[in-house]
Amino acid sequence: PVAAPITFQAHLRDHPDLPRWLRYIQRDPHQPGYLYGSPTATEVGTHTIEVLAYNRHTYETVAQLLVPHVPPPGGEPPYQGEFLVGNRNVEELLPVTAQDMFLQGAAGVWEQDDLRVINVTSALDRGGRVPLPIEGLKEGVYVKVGSWGGFSPCLASATSPQSRFRCSLGQQPLASCYDTFAPHFAIRWCNLTLTQSWGTAPNDGWADPNDGWADPNGGRPTPMVGCRPQRWRTNPTNGGTDTQPTPKAMRLGSCGAAPRCPPPTPSIQLVHHTTIHGDTEELRHMATSRDVPRPLSTLPMFNVRTGQRINPMPSPSDGARIPLL
Repeated sequence: PVAAPITFQAHLRDHPDLPRWLRYIQRDPHQPGYLYGSPTATEVGTHTIEVLAYNRHTYETVAQLLVPHVPPPGGEPPYQGEFLVGNRNVEELLPVTAQDMFLQGAAGVWEQDDLRVINVTSALDRGGRVPLPIEGLKEGVYVKVGSWGGFSPCLASATSPQSRFRCSLGQQPLASCYDTFAPHFAIRWCNLTLTQSWGTAPNDGWADPNDGWADPNGGRPTPMVGCRPQRWRTNPTNGGTDTQPTPKAMRLGSCGAAPRCPPPTPSIQLVHHTTIHGDTEELRHMATSRDVPRPLSTLPMFNVRTGQRINPMPSPSDGARIPLL
């Protein structure tokens, strides 16, 4: 029989919404939903997430509590590379098998064996365009991978000034190695970003709270096949210890979560405020240069400085300016 469509709603217990570091995504009621996110240093501790699952045919509702624990943070690998995968959606790179396959491809071009996924972010969260509803078009996913070893000559050549110049001309960058990601992952090599940091402090290992991510080395997605309360553990097979403060994701198969937009960052708020201020000044400039009478709503009833009263009503000859109310 065909599985009934299930939709999910989740929130922090005794709160109307999810914590700011958690995100939810579900493409269709017939597909599983995912809770994923990156905790910050202020999120250390235990969080109780209440999840409601709705059967869209019978309207049956099932509740479940998820209790992830975020311990104090640790350091991050100093060498990090971010790849743009053009043929995947974010939920397709949250499962363990998909991340293991991606790391195998990354090991071929990085030439390191200690790679781990640090961050998984939808391209839409980075300003990408919503793809057309055409079969095969995906939104794209940014995957950040870290290592304690240096970058390979292949990655260095892909981000060289010569490669950037070729990308500006619409050409592929220089590559001195075989693309081991193909055919499973279509990497946009012109969007490759390499970063290197020295002396990473323990508290510096935190990602942008607006980015969603999943870690294949401890915080792997745990399939939710029942509606029994479960604790979010490091090792889904044997219980293990509480999760590390690395990327977290959870698959909601029978119980789940609700959509939520990420909170605005101060930089976005500043840009928004500047845009409003500039538009306001432009409108005021246009209003002062108009050749039509000012609206009655902009005329003062009296002069504040002199105290002289001004009749807001127009003269009888100016019928066009007679107010409607």
